[in-house]
Amino acid sequence: MSATAPYAGPSPIRRPVAVAALLAALISLVFGLLLAGAGPASAHAALTGSDPQDGAVVDTAPKEVTLSFSEAIAVGDDSIRVLDPSGKRADTEAEPKDLSEGGIVRYGVALHSGLPDGTYTVAWQAVSADSHPISGAFTFSIGAPSETTVAVPTQEAGGGPVGVVYDIARYAAYTGFVLLVGGSAFVLICWQRGAAALPIQRLVVRGWLTLTAATLAMLLLRHPYTSSGKFADAFDLAGLQSVLDTKPGAALVSRLLLLGAAALFIAVLFGTYARREDEREKKDLTFGLAVGGGVVAAGIAATWAMSEHASTGIQTSIAMPVDVAHLLAVAAWLGGLASLLVALYRTPDIGSAAVRRFSAVAFTSVAVLAATGIYQSWRQVGSWSALTGTRYGQLLILKVALIGVLLAVAWFSRRWTGRLTDPAAASEEASEEEPASESEPEDASAGLDPERAAQLARQRAVVTATKKKRIRDADPERSGLRRSVLAEAAVAVVLLAVTTMLTSTEPGRTEEEAAAGTPSASAPAAGGPVNLSMPFDTGGQNGKGTVRIDIEPGGTGSNDLHVWIDGSDGKPMDVPELKLALTLESKDIGPLPVVPDRLAEGHWSASGVQIPMAGDWKIDVTVRTSDIDQVTIDKNAKIG
Repeated sequence: MSATAPYAGPSPIRRPVAVAALLAALISLVFGLLLAGAGPASAHAALTGSDPQDGAVVDTAPKEVTLSFSEAIAVGDDSIRVLDPSGKRADTEAEPKDLSEGGIVRYGVALHSGLPDGTYTVAWQAVSADSHPISGAFTFSIGAPSETTVAVPTQEAGGGPVGVVYDIARYAAYTGFVLLVGGSAFVLICWQRGAAALPIQRLVVRGWLTLTAATLAMLLLRHPYTSSGKFADAFDLAGLQSVLDTKPGAALVSRLLLLGAAALFIAVLFGTYARREDEREKKDLTFGLAVGGGVVAAGIAATWAMSEHASTGIQTSIAMPVDVAHLLAVAAWLGGLASLLVALYRTPDIGSAAVRRFSAVAFTSVAVLAATGIYQSWRQVGSWSALTGTRYGQLLILKVALIGVLLAVAWFSRRWTGRLTDPAAASEEASEEEPASESEPEDASAGLDPERAAQLARQRAVVTATKKKRIRDADPERSGLRRSVLAEAAVAVVLLAVTTMLTSTEPGRTEEEAAAGTPSASAPAAGGPVNLSMPFDTGGQNGKGTVRIDIEPGGTGSNDLHVWIDGSDGKPMDVPELKLALTLESKDIGPLPVVPDRLAEGHWSASGVQIPMAGDWKIDVTVRTSDIDQVTIDKNAKIG
């Protein structure tokens, strides 16, 4: 028994009905949260204006319809559709033209000439820079409103059955990541003997399988999720290729490659490492697995950071590594908690030292979560009104409350940990009191035929398992710790669900700025946005075009850079390679390389471009249109 004073608390007898009721309540709460957030996810970009405006009545038919957005978006052929009162297309059905300039993101479609009077419907759909689909619709009238209009689409992008399945895959991906990373960290840091425990092995492997299956599902469903909404398009090769050319698609492919490395890590952890007995060799292998596993875990976490909220908005160069640290801390805490729960319920061998080490890991994780969470909250919310008046802010308040509840329950677990008895000591105590008859089957097996010996071996295994279970259940401290850890895990499941919902909800800062009709961007520095236009000719076939560059806010520090390439026919033009470099020759600074990411056909962007000081900067642009045709052009611009 423990050296502490006797404990006269709750009986260690298990209460299956109470446990079942707790799990039922937990599942109901989780599904309630999921259903509350099962609608199409609001994304980071938002419509900030249009011409004509929603509900406007214009005297003459406009030549085009334009839409303005708070941040960069990716569009396709049918991203903007204009329908006349009878439901026929009133636009020319060409791909929307990028009319962005300065800090304004604007797209437009040309209309047919001679449009009759009546009410027209504009339906639009796009993908924001943080990977979430957005859509909407509005109407305007020419001359006077007509008696008949086209019904405004009610299903938003990312909705319907495809959206539901995609969201389920997102939840499953986060859950798999937590179990994979947290379970592995629990073995390496807290309980190295757990590498040989079958329940722990199953937990980590199931985490890997869940994350892998969810990532594959998201990759296949990405095209129908952001466009058609039809499951059949999941196997459209052209659609899959278009997904691979986007930032979210690249992130999902990178995650699959890293999961291949994670499979090798798991094989070594539960194979060679679990069987290693030499302490020196095991110590070296622990270090190697910790370093390699840490790199793989950080890489997997980065696939979320590079494609979601952290990758767009303000201070992306800081936000992305902070997001990686936040995800790793969540996994170490919640995944380790799940591993501890499995160990307490399914293995009688975990000792007090391992539980205390996890307590230290959990404390460190909470400290990291607090620091990174404060920064993320400021970046995504920005004001008290956004904290209390937006869905993102309300979910954030709920998340903080759940963390408070989780810490309160963890305090009780820490008290039980202090009283915990090591299983080895309890086993020795029980062995001294064990009747000699329980060891008789082992002695009786000598000289028997193989079949009888195997039968006796099975009997001995049952006796041993029963003895271990009796020892485990007879320890009130261990029983109390199991109950408190179960309560922690219940709260953690809800917390993970809320955290996942936050990643698909429009940040409060953006929602308020979009409502005010202003683009979401950092405050402009001195100098204002920089807009450049540079013709080029690589000398090869289809080698002529124009490069347009916007740098905003166009001052010192962090800037967002957008590049558009138009062909000689004025249409967006894709090229195999595009590179930029900035040089301040008067101060011998540079060239500072910039490699933008492709957002859509003929449109590239780079966030967090650092410009160290104001001056007359030379901007070099290298365009390659074929394997052998390439040209570098340059132009000077006053920045800052």
